Amino acid sequence: MRSSPRACRGRRTHGWTRFRRSRTCGTTLDPAVATFGAHEELQLLLLLLTALALLLLADPLRIPYPILLVVGGLILGFAPGVPTVVLPPDAVIVGILPPLLYSAAFNTGLRDLKRNVRAISLLAIALVTVTMVAVAVAAHYVIGLSWSVSFVLGAVVSPTDPIAATSIAHRLGVPRRAIAIVEGESLVNDGTALVLFKFAAAAVVVGSFSLVHAAGDFVWTVLGGIAVGLVIGRVIRFIRFRVNNPPLEVTIAFLTGYIAFLPAAALGVSGVLAVVTAGVYMGWHTPELTTVDTRLQGDGFWAIFNFLLNALLFGLVGLQLQPILDQLHGLSWEQLVGYAALLWLVVVGMRFACGFPIAHVPRWLSRSLRERDPTPPWQFIAFIGWAGMRGGVTLAAALAIPLETDAGASFPDRSLVVFLAFSIVLSTLVIQGLSLPAVVRLLKLERDDLDEREDAKARIHAVDAGLARLEELIDEDWVRDETAERVRGMYTFRRNRFGARLDGSDEDGIEARSQDYQRLRRELLEAERGAVLALRNEGKISEDVMQRVTRDLDLEDSRLDV
Repeated sequence: MRSSPRACRGRRTHGWTRFRRSRTCGTTLDPAVATFGAHEELQLLLLLLTALALLLLADPLRIPYPILLVVGGLILGFAPGVPTVVLPPDAVIVGILPPLLYSAAFNTGLRDLKRNVRAISLLAIALVTVTMVAVAVAAHYVIGLSWSVSFVLGAVVSPTDPIAATSIAHRLGVPRRAIAIVEGESLVNDGTALVLFKFAAAAVVVGSFSLVHAAGDFVWTVLGGIAVGLVIGRVIRFIRFRVNNPPLEVTIAFLTGYIAFLPAAALGVSGVLAVVTAGVYMGWHTPELTTVDTRLQGDGFWAIFNFLLNALLFGLVGLQLQPILDQLHGLSWEQLVGYAALLWLVVVGMRFACGFPIAHVPRWLSRSLRERDPTPPWQFIAFIGWAGMRGGVTLAAALAIPLETDAGASFPDRSLVVFLAFSIVLSTLVIQGLSLPAVVRLLKLERDDLDEREDAKARIHAVDAGLARLEELIDEDWVRDETAERVRGMYTFRRNRFGARLDGSDEDGIEARSQDYQRLRRELLEAERGAVLALRNEGKISEDVMQRVTRDLDLEDSRLDV
């Protein structure tokens, strides 16, 4: 079928693929530019295999996978024959960030946010603002950017990303409170930085700026985003309460980030804060709404999905650098590296310069605060300072910088701003990420056992509730005496085991016997799996039966870690 001339005129170019008009004005790809034939398929396969190889290396090398993906993407971006990746400005901020932010907010403990609200607020609001101003001053006076563009750059590089830092911190046993502050700060400062970015970019695009007007818009943007998030959270909770279909519930959870982000953006308020608010709200209420099957399926889905999205996001950091460099003219490599190094020093320096006052000044001003929450050791503050790496939100904001102003002119120095933002992501991930384990060991941060103790307390409390319910049911006709005694014995053993774990002693050898039991059970379960697989291979049972039986065996295996 031939396309009409009118339809042809409406076609536009998107993403990394460019089209040429054929004689029918159809969708023929220009073979010289972007034909996705065998050569491009091989290139795509190379990219995927490289990413897989880097991910496989992450665990043996004990390096967080975002760092390897950034470096690998950077190398591939400069390799000859690799296709150029050019994303639309809002592709990352709209397409990738909402589910990632929702998942992070969902898994952030509301109790930890409340307990550390002062530190998180000061880091996520005051430090972000100060960092933006400091970067803007350096960019204006040293690099020569205009004030408005300098503030855009400052807003882009001010938010932190906790993925690499927290993966290292968990492995090395950093105190839980430090991890909670780093994660909570990142969650809130994403919203703060993107709101500031919105106003800074608007000032460049429009060509004017009113502080009074911006202050009013800032309040509306923040409060409106939180309000939209609460409304969406309540609506989703209402829907989830009436749904009992695990795949559908997991799908609703996945879409919640977009459901919160898009209406907020349409109303002109913060979509990021809407997503974060909805995520925290649903994280608190979801355990009351979901069944065992939903939780098991949801945990597996989010683990894989978060991993893939983060891999894509951090890989794009490196792949995007080559096309950006192609647009920079008149600047030498020495100048670019010097500018990037200067801004990295400013970003890290402001974090340390503000970190210690944030910890000390409130306690100097409040005696009750000093008594209730003593000043943390300097090593604690130093870790939080060095853990301030940049990542996905900085990348998303940089790519979201408009291409043109309202006057039709190109956005001033856009390529340089994007390059410097990407340089900050690369330098913080590589320099701070690779050195963080050594820094943690140098600071001699002591591992706390708060998680282990709370875990044991929770399990003891749960066992006691089960035993109490057993006593209520023991006189029921359907509860046989031998069944009740067998269950009571199992619960009593578990309670004694968790009690030994809580006390930190194992005088009766309960924990040791339990570990021997785990080892024995795993040997038997492995034999069971082999037998079931052999039946499948011999054609004596179907694939469905094999999968159902092995799933039950896997669930038994996973229970042994408790």
